[in-house]
Amino acid sequence: MKKIDRLKSIQLIVLAVLIVITAVIIAMNKGLYHTIAVDSGARLMFMMLWVALGTSLIFLVLDFNNFSKLKSDYRELDYAVHSDPVAGIANRYSSDSIIEKYLDKPLPAGIGCIMIELSNIQETNKLYGHLAGNKMIRDFSNILKIAAVNLCFAARNGGNKFLVLFEDCSDERIERFLARIEQKVGAHNSEPGTHPIEYKYGIAYNENNDKITTITELIALSDRRIRNS
Repeated sequence: MKKIDRLKSIQLIVLAVLIVITAVIIAMNKGLYHTIAVDSGARLMFMMLWVALGTSLIFLVLDFNNFSKLKSDYRELDYAVHSDPVAGIANRYSSDSIIEKYLDKPLPAGIGCIMIELSNIQETNKLYGHLAGNKMIRDFSNILKIAAVNLCFAARNGGNKFLVLFEDCSDERIERFLARIEQKVGAHNSEPGTHPIEYKYGIAYNENNDKITTITELIALSDRRIRNS
């Protein structure tokens, strides 16, 4: 799309320059101006030239308008594809796009993973209904989105689970992320009228384990550690 945008911009600039040059030539050349004024054939030719230039300009403006709408539709489609409709953050498709970079490759040393599970979502759905459960998912997703800034990638992995991937991981970055989550969940739970968020997580990073050689095995390990916690 950037290439098309650049091409249309060049076309508009060239057309504008041609219109200006033509107008200047007619205004500066008195003989040409007189010829156009008295010669019906020359006048018709220049009228057709100006009509062609004006029509081209109109169609270019329409192209820019249609292209702007197309880009807006593309952004909305991209958001719909990559964003979870309930959580409002990245979805399973987005996380798969990152995971694919590491498939069939040795697991890089800097990759870390946290699988997070909302542990009271089923109870909330049962007691207060699915609308309350969906609100809890959205609230926790907003917390994840803020906590992940400049640290990691966070996505809803489906159901009540969230996947967090660190591509440049360290113990300090994991601790900082978890501290942000704890602080913001605590602030959320202290607000009156809110259903408290309860969560648990499993961490897989810097494993030194011969059985953990791929990113999918690392993610599976973080998921198992939730259940074993």
